[in-house]
Amino acid sequence: MEEGASKCPPQDMGGSMSVSVQRERRSTNLLLLGLGGRGKSKEAEIKRINKELANIRSKFKGDKALDGYSKKKYVCKLLFIFLLGHDIDFGHMEAVNLLSSNRYTEKQIGYLFISVLVNSNSELIRLINNAIKNDLASRNPTFMGLALHCIANVGSREMAEAFAGEIPKILVAGDTMDSVKQSAALCLLRLYRTSPDLVPMGDWTSRVVHLLNDQHLGVVTAATSLITTLAQKNPEEFKTSVSLAVSRLSRIVTSASTDLQDYTYYFVPAPWLSVKLLRLLQCYPPPEDPAVRGRLTECLETILNKAQEPPKSKKVQHSNAKNAVLFEAISLIIHHDSEPNLLVRACNQLGQFLQHRETNLRYLALESMCTLASSEFSHEAVKTHIETVINALKTERDVSVRQRAVDLLYAMCDRSNAQQIVAEMLNYLETADYSIREEIVLKVAILAEKYAVDYTWYVDTILNLIRIAGDYVSEEVWYRVIQIVINRDDVQGYAAKTVFEALQAPACHENLVKVGGYILGEFGNLIAGDPRSSPLIQFNLLHSKFHLCSVPTRALLLSTYIKFVNLFPEIKTTIQDVLRSDSQLKNADVELQQRAVEYLRLSTIASTDILATVLEEMPPFPERESSILAKLKKKKGPGTVTDLEEIKKERCSDMNGSAEPASANDESTPSPSADLLGLGAAPVTNPAPPPAGIGSLLVDVFLDSASEVAPLAPGSDDNFARFVCKNNGVLFENQLLQIGLKSEFRQNLGRMFIFYGNKTSTQFLNFTPTVICSDDLQSSLNLQTKPVDPTVDGGAQVQQVVNIECVSDFMEAPILNIQFRYGGTFQNLSVKLPITLNKFFQPTEMSSQDFFQRWKQLSNPKQEVQNIFKAKHPMDAEITKAKIIGFGSALLEEVDPNPANFVGAGIIHTKTTQIGCLLRLEPNLQAQMYRLTLRTSKEAVSQRLCELLSEQF
Repeated sequence: MEEGASKCPPQDMGGSMSVSVQRERRSTNLLLLGLGGRGKSKEAEIKRINKELANIRSKFKGDKALDGYSKKKYVCKLLFIFLLGHDIDFGHMEAVNLLSSNRYTEKQIGYLFISVLVNSNSELIRLINNAIKNDLASRNPTFMGLALHCIANVGSREMAEAFAGEIPKILVAGDTMDSVKQSAALCLLRLYRTSPDLVPMGDWTSRVVHLLNDQHLGVVTAATSLITTLAQKNPEEFKTSVSLAVSRLSRIVTSASTDLQDYTYYFVPAPWLSVKLLRLLQCYPPPEDPAVRGRLTECLETILNKAQEPPKSKKVQHSNAKNAVLFEAISLIIHHDSEPNLLVRACNQLGQFLQHRETNLRYLALESMCTLASSEFSHEAVKTHIETVINALKTERDVSVRQRAVDLLYAMCDRSNAQQIVAEMLNYLETADYSIREEIVLKVAILAEKYAVDYTWYVDTILNLIRIAGDYVSEEVWYRVIQIVINRDDVQGYAAKTVFEALQAPACHENLVKVGGYILGEFGNLIAGDPRSSPLIQFNLLHSKFHLCSVPTRALLLSTYIKFVNLFPEIKTTIQDVLRSDSQLKNADVELQQRAVEYLRLSTIASTDILATVLEEMPPFPERESSILAKLKKKKGPGTVTDLEEIKKERCSDMNGSAEPASANDESTPSPSADLLGLGAAPVTNPAPPPAGIGSLLVDVFLDSASEVAPLAPGSDDNFARFVCKNNGVLFENQLLQIGLKSEFRQNLGRMFIFYGNKTSTQFLNFTPTVICSDDLQSSLNLQTKPVDPTVDGGAQVQQVVNIECVSDFMEAPILNIQFRYGGTFQNLSVKLPITLNKFFQPTEMSSQDFFQRWKQLSNPKQEVQNIFKAKHPMDAEITKAKIIGFGSALLEEVDPNPANFVGAGIIHTKTTQIGCLLRLEPNLQAQMYRLTLRTSKEAVSQRLCELLSEQF
């Protein structure tokens, strides 16, 4: 390196400094001082800049060739002017010329200028790439480092195309210096993040893993960042990194701070590398090798033990580094969720942070404990901190920490502490920040419904919720309470009495009026025997709120009034007078006017029998996905703490039965929603056993052998088709049983959770679900199912886990057969299990050029399948995009010349091979038709994918 050249200008033959060089240096300094000094006006700065730009332009266009030093100086000035916010439209060629210099400082300025000013579409890219190639081939570590930094800084697709194949070779070459390896690893990481399709996986992948054993910790740190990112998309390629990462982590955590002096930060050995290694291990399940697993457990125990040791320094940098490693270790423990001892220890350690004076630590502790609450091993340990969390909710000054405390209370809630947690949330709601009130309302409503054993408590809770935060109670909440009251005979009288009393307050929120109007209109007769709540008093109470309400609420109250005509004939005249008034019949709002006219006419001409038929009590609502939970998940987004209940369902039930249904003693009051995710349903109260022969129930009382497989249930094919582009939902439902699915797929592996919900109040006995594969399917698909409890209580739900491995492409789908006894009658039904070939799709991003190049390569007639078909559903572009993405392929924008067409690309992953797939969907809105074209390297795959996707439109 000729670093001296940057510190001393060229010397003349006599060794004295050139006068011209002194003048030029002074010019540069004056420019920097003149532009950087304070007190200068904007006009003066622009004038000075324009003068300097004119001088530099004349120098570059002059007849006399500039030496390297002068070029460097002027290019540096241009760079400085650009950073001040002024446009630069010349000097690029001079900067490129500096790349060929053998002086470090000149080459450095050239690369710096290019990294900042040169556009990826510039005509100079080819010259720049040639200069970079020369420097990479020079084996000069300094020049190679500059070139790699430039590639990473620019990071364009053109750079990736030119060097993505070369950099891995430099990274794994035996003679590459450590500093260059670091730069190469980080440069490759940058290119992979910007253009993953251009970084080829090859022999270097197995060699780069061994960089985790490198003696230079800087190389290990850079390599770990690269491997972690690559492993997230190609886990099989880098699974050997697990044992190496554990080995390296073990050496770090067991070393003294003096052993790694260069990489010890405030007495914490290599904290950044430790964090990166722990993140890498979170890309994989717990190690299968007992020795590696044991060593990893020792590492995690050591990290937890060190957290208990007194600090070696009082400086904040020491505690930050130490806690960074600790929290990442806890994240790995939670990810593995397989060591009860570690999970409980992690929970106890986080519990100590809940009262720490550092706000960030309290926040992180609450956030991590939210996840721990979903584990069967640590749920009880999390619950022991309930008082601390409640105290944080009351006293914490930071709103974000209070919000995490609410999340944790929501996550730790179960049947044993539901009433306490709901009460605390309601108390906090009165003083909560406006930004989180709606979320708290939704969570209180969900918990009250989920864990309601006594439905009077549920009704009281929701009405209290409306009283405290009525403005934040969405329609989903009060809709839900009405559904549950209508579906529960035992709570209807209490609900009517309670809302009647609540409406007597001088100021009632409009949502309370809505709930009161609806419930009294349906069940007001249950309290009409009490003189204090006679029909006329009920009507006058509701009508006194009428003029204060909005139009939708007034419309609801008018419907209540006509219901009263049927329930209480004695006040019919009073109600007709209200409906006949000018304020109703001549109302400016069309909806109110129409209702008043029609209800008045109905009450006048209809006989008592007709009136009773038209205005009969609302039938029970069919149970479906809880709209409250759906709203909360939409508000928080996927993957947040609101999904913890889902995670609980994926695991075994927690130790105190929080995820279990009510015990046999509580059978008379089971949960209103067997599963808030919509996979359960409100139990039917003592339904009679269904008669034999009802096709929808698939009952066969003449079945002799329990091993015989029933034919597919009606509608099975339609339900199966709906799951081609989605993974979660209800697969089958009849009067007895509901079957819900939640599945996830990654490359050639998948896991499916099947939820069986008993919709009755009678036990299912000998409950036996079986997954059946044909002989051909068995060779292509490996399925491992876990057994379920043969007894399913009334209103309860059981879960079955199916692990899936795609060995090769397949055409058929497995059959799920369920057999059980209900009320002494044998039940046998079958449905198609939606495990289809497209579930093993991995989306692939491609440019227009790459797509059509690959399209032409798949031009063999046997590789293409085309289908022209009539649209079965409305031709909505956004829905079409969602279905193509749900099908598994990447949706490629701006690829097809016709913007109305849809183009996708992906790879089908099986254990034995990978099959690339390109698709093109061309809609014709006028003809209401589609043309779907699929090209893959295998004819049968093209045919199957075309069949599956065609059914979606």
